[in-house]
Amino acid sequence: MFEQLGLIGCGLMGGSFALALKRAGLVRRVVGYSKSPSTTARALQMGVIDVEAPSALLAVSGADLVLLAVPVAATENTLKAIRHLLDPRMLIMDVGSTKRDVVDAARRVLKNDVGLFVPAHPITGREVSGVENADPSLYAGRQVILTPIERTHPANVDRAEALWRALGCDVQRMSPEAHDAAFAAVSHLPHLIAFALVNGVMGQPEGEQFLSLAGPGFRDFSRIAASDPQLWRDVLIANREELARQTELFKHALGDFERLIAEGRADELERLINRASHARANWRLTPGPR
Repeated sequence: MFEQLGLIGCGLMGGSFALALKRAGLVRRVVGYSKSPSTTARALQMGVIDVEAPSALLAVSGADLVLLAVPVAATENTLKAIRHLLDPRMLIMDVGSTKRDVVDAARRVLKNDVGLFVPAHPITGREVSGVENADPSLYAGRQVILTPIERTHPANVDRAEALWRALGCDVQRMSPEAHDAAFAAVSHLPHLIAFALVNGVMGQPEGEQFLSLAGPGFRDFSRIAASDPQLWRDVLIANREELARQTELFKHALGDFERLIAEGRADELERLINRASHARANWRLTPGPR
């Protein structure tokens, strides 16, 4: 059990983490801080946190567990805000969707204390944000990727893994580089395509009419286009190099379809569709919705 969680960012991800820890009996007290005072006040009212901290620094005072549940672009400034009260007994984690930028920020700011930090990416989330949507079951049965670096304390990696497993998560370890390459393909590019698709439809004069005719296929495909704009702005920029590689591969694949359709080559078109259909039909979702 942890004595105190210092929670920085009391929205959906941070709030759900605090509630999950409480429900599992893994923490005695949660001290929370959010950039928006109304968010922190709401978290206190909901019982997500037990104490409202006036600053990120004071949120970590006395904590043995710290979670950064902030946009990835805010990681460096958040670490700067708390570094003066770090303690060798602390376990510090984040929940960001990119890892190389987070790790680079931790190296720059934490320096000799970087071993306390275990970068983490829980593969979960919702299209809605805010502490009002916090759910203690958000992480249950989901996959969590840990991306320790060479200076991360092995004991802290083990503590982090044990903690996530106690919340019912499936935990994997990989390098920050491998993480960002993989998620550019299976998460960041799909979001980019969904955003572009919806904008493409709505950018036409008949866009509203077309959208009114859309059915379950469009609904399911475009679901992630309703995601948090600020969060995904930061993710797409943070992982732009890997995303650019995946975008080129997607353009090439799309070009193959365009060419076969234009040339009326039905048999070859069917083979391409069949390959995708077979791969999708035989894919089994690892815990975690995206």
